[in-house]
Amino acid sequence: MKKSEIFLPKVEAKPDNMLFRFSLGQALYDEGDTKASIPHLQRCADSRDDWMLPRILLGKALLQHSQAETAKPILEHALHLAVDQHHDEPAEELREILEDL
Repeated sequence: MKKSEIFLPKVEAKPDNMLFRFSLGQALYDEGDTKASIPHLQRCADSRDDWMLPRILLGKALLQHSQAETAKPILEHALHLAVDQHHDEPAEELREILEDL
């Protein structure tokens, strides 16, 4: 069973539970269904200004669908959060992604 199949019913039962929604978005992303992950990750990013991980995955998913213009400010925000929250590895990854845009 795919992870997304575990989290989809949980999100359907509790659509405002952002941890379930993030887990679903992350599972879809990891399973290669990046297009389906976008709305879930967007909703998570919109739910909290300080939540870095959904922004990283959202930005990367948008890039996979040729939406660099939309992805760039999301990734820049994620980089700012990574630096502020002392997440060195994600910050480095984000710098590399942004350099290529």
